[in-house]
Amino acid sequence: MTGQGRGFDWGAFARGFRVMVPLWAGVVPFAVAYAVTARAGGLSVWETCLMSVTVFAGASQFAAAGQFVGGGVPGVAAALTLVGTTFVLNARHVLYGLSLSRQLPLSPLQRAVAAQFLTDEAYGMVLVAGPRDPGGLSVGFLLGAELSLFAAWNAATLLGALAGAALPDPDALGVGVIFPLAFLGLLVPLLVGRVAVLVALVSGLGAWGLGRVLPGGLVVLLIGVGGALLGALISTRRAEVRA
Repeated sequence: MTGQGRGFDWGAFARGFRVMVPLWAGVVPFAVAYAVTARAGGLSVWETCLMSVTVFAGASQFAAAGQFVGGGVPGVAAALTLVGTTFVLNARHVLYGLSLSRQLPLSPLQRAVAAQFLTDEAYGMVLVAGPRDPGGLSVGFLLGAELSLFAAWNAATLLGALAGAALPDPDALGVGVIFPLAFLGLLVPLLVGRVAVLVALVSGLGAWGLGRVLPGGLVVLLIGVGGALLGALISTRRAEVRA
């Protein structure tokens, strides 16, 4: 079998997998915390792990696990509320998908698989590191990055479900700072030119303001669309002035 392996680039997959490894330090503690919450809510080890395998969305899993704590299986109204909450929390993935579809042609099956495993961290790393890969941004690199976090999240879920409250609180370890710093590191190389800096600054201030009154997922969606429109407007105006 060649490196491409029947049309799939396993080398790119391995590189995508490895590029996410430094972020495991941020994923593992929170997967453990989710598992502890789910177990406290009455879920079995099997049910706790099944949610991580099928849902694979940290904030949504915490919200779902919280529904079980002290109240048993949620009713229809609570279930519908949970579905709505999950939608709002993950609305930003619409933008992620649109962005990736413009840069990487995917078949319907590839889109479905990539959408299932897409996360904030994988999207950010793929967007920056993917084009620098020897073969460029590819399906193999994308899936490698996505499944890297999927593997870490589910392994840590199993650990948390088995070990339970004996493990330390992630907040006490200070691991919450890992993801913001990682995204800041991804953002800085993209700030090329005054337009990019201005859009980033306005978007950041807008996100800070909206974040005080709206859920995080909705904020990312609104700021993402608003920032893109602002960038397009400024670029168009500058082109008209030059003409």
